[in-house]
Amino acid sequence: MENMYSQTLMLLPPDELSLRISRLQSLMADKSLQAILVNDLTNLYYLTGRVYLGYAYIPAEGSPIFFVKRPVELDGELVAYIRKPEEIPSALEKLGIKTPAHIGLEMGTTAYDTIIRLQKLFPNAVTADASPLLRQCRSVKTPYEIKMLEISGKHHTMVYRRIPSLFVPGMSDIELQIEIERLSRREGCLGQFRISGDTMELFMGNVIAGDNADAPSPYDFAMGGAGVDPSLPVGANGTLLRQGMTVMVDVNGNYTGYMTDMTRTFTVGHIPEIAVKAHETSIRIHRELCKLGRPGTEAKALYQHAMAIVEEAGLAQYYMGHRQHAGFIGHGIGIEVNELPVIAPRSRDIIAENNVIALEPKFVIPQVGAVGIENTYVVTAESWRCITNAPEELIDLEG
Repeated sequence: MENMYSQTLMLLPPDELSLRISRLQSLMADKSLQAILVNDLTNLYYLTGRVYLGYAYIPAEGSPIFFVKRPVELDGELVAYIRKPEEIPSALEKLGIKTPAHIGLEMGTTAYDTIIRLQKLFPNAVTADASPLLRQCRSVKTPYEIKMLEISGKHHTMVYRRIPSLFVPGMSDIELQIEIERLSRREGCLGQFRISGDTMELFMGNVIAGDNADAPSPYDFAMGGAGVDPSLPVGANGTLLRQGMTVMVDVNGNYTGYMTDMTRTFTVGHIPEIAVKAHETSIRIHRELCKLGRPGTEAKALYQHAMAIVEEAGLAQYYMGHRQHAGFIGHGIGIEVNELPVIAPRSRDIIAENNVIALEPKFVIPQVGAVGIENTYVVTAESWRCITNAPEELIDLEG
């Protein structure tokens, strides 16, 4: 297997690729799938370490075959070039691979007309949606993936520690965001904000100041933001940074193809005590859930515990939004920003060791802005280990 993976298509270590394929094949066996045909760019990246145009044919047993349309010159024993997917069945036949009777397709991420086209490649096979299985496979990170996330977390943290130095009195939220984005790119941020599904769009993250945090968004965010144009109705909207408001920063942490997620809150001068209390409550939720969220814990139980803390503090009306509330407080993260598990009231997910989770209990205080923090954690056997270690306290941008 190792020699087969030593080819120009693969950009990850052979042992790492073998581990990922083995994990996926184990999950396929549980679902009685004889093969999966992968074409989603995120999953192709997961399976090979690169993005390419084409398909990956993963049998339940044996070696995968990677069908490539572009780019050219990706050689290897497991690589077959095709012009169109209709060439896949004959290519498998030439390799002595039997047509599967039960095959998985990525129905959750692939256009309907493409699914119909791929189903016709295997007219006698039963097809099933393999998208949930692939998301499940990616939710538990390998040591290699955790290393990539730790590297992103270190760069992400370095940027956040320098945010106060970017502030200039009289600037707007957009102007501050541009300076943060510039610093992030110079630090090595790829800029890409990879999202699963088509229910959210975002450019490099959010900087939300004052009452703009209370502007409802089309997306399932704790804080909204009107944005600067209806084509991207979220985030900074040109609000001038003035005394008595908060500035919440939640910007891109993609430095390795694996993203960390981090939010920090800054103030412009003094803010009301209720906002300070809400920020401290957010930090308390982090501390308690990090201890409670051991492997085997129901994700919804963590949500319920956080909600109990919020209600005890008398802050429920501001929690995860004010005029509009988000339906979760945490999510898995990795190649995409919205992976499994999801920490929500009706989540069926179970916390597992080596999940990587972004926890974001936030509050929106009218006439003040958003407060709270978000960190990215690696789930260990005993607790959650933070890999985004910028200061968590409220920091006054005016010094």
